[in-house]
Amino acid sequence: MELFPADTLKAVMATREGRSTDATAGSDPAAGEDGADRVADTPDSGDRRRDRRSAEASESGPGGAGAAVPAVAVSGLSKRFGSGPDAVTAVDDVSVEIEAGSIVGLLGPNGAGKTTLIKSILGMVLPDEGSVRLHGIDVREDSRAAYARVDAMLEGARNDYWRLTVRENLRYFAAIGGVDPDSVAERHDRLLDRFGLDSKVDTAVRNLSRGMKQKVSIASVLAGDADVVFLDEPTLGLDVESSRTLRAELRRIAEERGLTVVVSSHDMDVVEAVCDRVLIMSGGRIVADDAVEALLAGDDRHRLRVVARGIDPGLVADLRREFDGVAVDTEAGRTRLRVAVDTDDLYALVARLREHDVTIDRLDTVEPDLEDVFVDLTRGTGGHSR
Repeated sequence: MELFPADTLKAVMATREGRSTDATAGSDPAAGEDGADRVADTPDSGDRRRDRRSAEASESGPGGAGAAVPAVAVSGLSKRFGSGPDAVTAVDDVSVEIEAGSIVGLLGPNGAGKTTLIKSILGMVLPDEGSVRLHGIDVREDSRAAYARVDAMLEGARNDYWRLTVRENLRYFAAIGGVDPDSVAERHDRLLDRFGLDSKVDTAVRNLSRGMKQKVSIASVLAGDADVVFLDEPTLGLDVESSRTLRAELRRIAEERGLTVVVSSHDMDVVEAVCDRVLIMSGGRIVADDAVEALLAGDDRHRLRVVARGIDPGLVADLRREFDGVAVDTEAGRTRLRVAVDTDDLYALVARLREHDVTIDRLDTVEPDLEDVFVDLTRGTGGHSR
């Protein structure tokens, strides 16, 4: 069986020679949802990528001679949509550097500006102010070189060619990234095995489940030689077991290949398990930037789990107005509350429950998790942007 169809190979070679064809990403109706949404390496970038790696290791960065050059450096980036009184500031004066070889999580409520920030970094949206440098290269001065080692999976499984098989997709995206697919065939085999796709290699992507399509999208991004990778909602459509597998394998692959990975996700478990560092956005700005452990350690309030009887909806509404982070779950006549309080509020909470003749069956202190920190930092500032 021919693993790389002649028409697809023709399209790849034409792309690498700087020509446009109907089979290139974004124009082929065979792409995911009949329109792939992918960012791939600049064609003919493979040799240049390998030649520059050793040189950049000793280049001077912002910290002075011998300092490492950040894989991603954003300075004063802002983006507005519209004009006049209806203008919306999607990204508001964001500056951030991402160290090469790190895995960074990007969190934020809907409309916080995450997608606009990522698309601005990738050159898909033109910012109004600020600069973006990838491996020290300003994207406006030399976009071809800057993006030569960058790949991204955006907005779920719309990133692959659904009429091609699983293996053909990996070969295709490796090729348009400037890599001979045959030279990375073993890598593709490992990716297929690690993501549980080895039994589907000859199946057309359009015949796969949503979760399987998502796995193909991730594997395709990792199929070439890109060393800066953006993943937008990588666990979308995955079941619990597949999500756990992704967490373990993504971390392992990133460490093995020295990849810089930016993960934008609403899945706190993935970010907490995989990422070295977390950026939290709200209202177009970065409101937190630290290691997961530091973010959790910085929350010095008590997290309580209260199991009680006699809590009516009216009392729940009152508690939500008075205390932070109130989550409610009712089962078999008993209500479980999760509340974030300081020492003074702890006594106030217990007194409030007793005022309403609530029977407290159990009260436990629980460790805060990333979701608790996220809710605290973004409460009331949620998103007004895109």
